[in-house]
Amino acid sequence: MDTVLVSIVSVLGTVAGAGLTAFIAARSERRRQAAQDTAEQRTRMHELRVEHQRWRRERRHGTYLAFLEALSAADRANQEHFHHMRATPPGEVLDGQRLSEIRQLFKAAEAVGHAVLLEGPDDVAEAALGLLLRLSSLVRDIREYALAHAASHDRLDDHGTVCHENGMAFIAEHKAFLGIARAALDEVIEVV
Repeated sequence: MDTVLVSIVSVLGTVAGAGLTAFIAARSERRRQAAQDTAEQRTRMHELRVEHQRWRRERRHGTYLAFLEALSAADRANQEHFHHMRATPPGEVLDGQRLSEIRQLFKAAEAVGHAVLLEGPDDVAEAALGLLLRLSSLVRDIREYALAHAASHDRLDDHGTVCHENGMAFIAEHKAFLGIARAALDEVIEVV
């Protein structure tokens, strides 16, 4: 009888040990799987963030480039008109069509500038706004010069000097925008 009792206790101990081992193994497997799922989820989130940053950078690059191209078109037309007037004697009839074309080109640059304001970041948006305001001022100055030129105004040289100074300020603002935009595009955003 002692032998049977010892056998029963041994079998029960073996079964209890096997059950406990299976329970601990299942618990460890669940923890390992949860840790692996968490690591995979973090990797997926990291990949999504990297992809979003790449998309954002490409979108900003395209927007900045379109803005610069629109600004250049407006500035080029504005400069051509100014240089044309400087080369002709005062009193020439005001070229309203050309002024309208310059205004339309400025409005196109302004529309693309709104996209830059939305795309950001803040320092680029601020620089873009400053550049738009500078170009607006320059367009206005050259329009005033055109009016003075058509009226053979005696202070034509003063108007020309103002246009030249504001043109140089526009160039400086343009250069500053390029630096800020380039820095924003080169910025490495830390992935949390």
